[in-house]
Amino acid sequence: MQKTPKGFRLQIAIFGRRNVGKSSILNALTRQDVSIVSTVAGTTTDPVEKAMELLPIGPVLFIDTAGLDDVGALGSLRIKKTYKIFERADIILLVTEANIWGDYEEKILDEARRRNTPLLIVLNKIDLFGPEQGIKEKLNKEKTPYVETCALKQGWEVTSKIKSELIKLLPDDWLIPPPIIADLINQGDLVVLVIPVDKEAPKGRIILPQQQTLREILDRKGSALVVNEIELPEAIANLKKKPKIVVTDSQVFKEVFASTPEDISVTSFSILFARCKGDLKELVKGVEKIDDLKPKDKILIAEACTHHPIGDDIGRVKIPNWISQRIGGRIDFDVFSGHDFPSDLKKYKLIIHCGACTLNRKEMLFRILKAKERQVPITNYGIAIAFLHNGLERSLHPFKL
Repeated sequence: MQKTPKGFRLQIAIFGRRNVGKSSILNALTRQDVSIVSTVAGTTTDPVEKAMELLPIGPVLFIDTAGLDDVGALGSLRIKKTYKIFERADIILLVTEANIWGDYEEKILDEARRRNTPLLIVLNKIDLFGPEQGIKEKLNKEKTPYVETCALKQGWEVTSKIKSELIKLLPDDWLIPPPIIADLINQGDLVVLVIPVDKEAPKGRIILPQQQTLREILDRKGSALVVNEIELPEAIANLKKKPKIVVTDSQVFKEVFASTPEDISVTSFSILFARCKGDLKELVKGVEKIDDLKPKDKILIAEACTHHPIGDDIGRVKIPNWISQRIGGRIDFDVFSGHDFPSDLKKYKLIIHCGACTLNRKEMLFRILKAKERQVPITNYGIAIAFLHNGLERSLHPFKL
C-alpha cells in the first residue's frame, strides 16, 4: 500500500535547546524509538523525519531538529539546516525544560510569529523541575498555548495532552485542503489525462501529480481516460461523451493544444498543482516577465524533488531552450533541488518552480513570499510552458482568474 506523500502531510517541527527532550517527545508521540535519546547534548545532528498517522488529525510528518544552540563549525552547519525547517513547518512544537525560558526560546517564538506559524510550547521534565510560575504567567498573558509534561512517562498521557492542543492549532488549509481538480468537475464527468511515455516517465508507474489527480477524479465520482499525446486525437474522436477537461503533462502542451477541439478545456498537471500548492495568480503574474528577459540574464530553476536528470530534462534543458529561442539568446540558470532554496534571490531575474507536488503548501507559499519580498518574479513549469507555446489563456480558462 502506498503511503501519503510528504507534501500532503501536516508537517510538525520540534524545536528546542540541546538535551531538553525533543527526541523523547518525538518518540512518545510516535510510540517508537525514532530518535536517539541520550544525556549527551547534541545527539540529534540532522533533522529526523517520521511519517505517521496521528488520529484523529490524519497523516503527519514529525521533524526532530538539532538544537539551535549548537556549537563549533559543525554546529553552525546543523543550525543552518535547522533554520530551513521553519520554512516548511505547518506547526511548531517548542520544547523547553519546565523551569527555563530565555533568549533562545524568545528567538523561536519570534520566528514562528514572523511566519505566522502556529506554535505550542511543551514544558518538559516536570518530574525533575517544577514549572516556573513566571513562565506560565508570561505565556498566559501572551495567549501562547502550552502543555506541561514528562516525555519519559509511560502511557498515552504525553500523546493525549499534546494531541489535543495540536488539533486546536490546525491550519485552515489542513481542515479544508485546496483541491487539485475536484472543484472543476462534477459527478459523472469524463476527464482525459495525457501522460507521455518518454525518458522521464518512471518505468512501471506514473508520477505523483498524475496519481493524485487521478485519485481526486475518482473521489469526485468522475471517470478518466488515460492516453499519450500521440493517441489523443483518435481517442477524442472515438468518444461518445465530450470530456469536461483535458489535463496534460506540460511538456506536450503544443501537441495537446493542436489535438484538442477549442470547445474542450485544457490545462496541465503542473498548473493544477500551482493552484493546489501555491498562489496561482502570483505565479501567472510572474510568467509575464519572460518577455523582459535578455541573453545572459540569470534564472533560478527550483525543483521540489531530487531526481537524476536525463539528457532532455524538462527543467534543466527544455524550458531553458524554449526561453532562449523566444528571446534570441542563451540564458544563465541555476538549479536548486529538494528543500534547498537560495537565501540570496536578488541576482535572479526570474524563478521558475516545478509543480511542487512533493512540498507541502506552507513551504511553497513561503518560497513565493520570499520571492515577492525580494521583488523577484516567480512562476511555475506548467504556466511558463503554456506561455511559451502561446496557450496560457486557454490553459487558465478552467480557473476563471
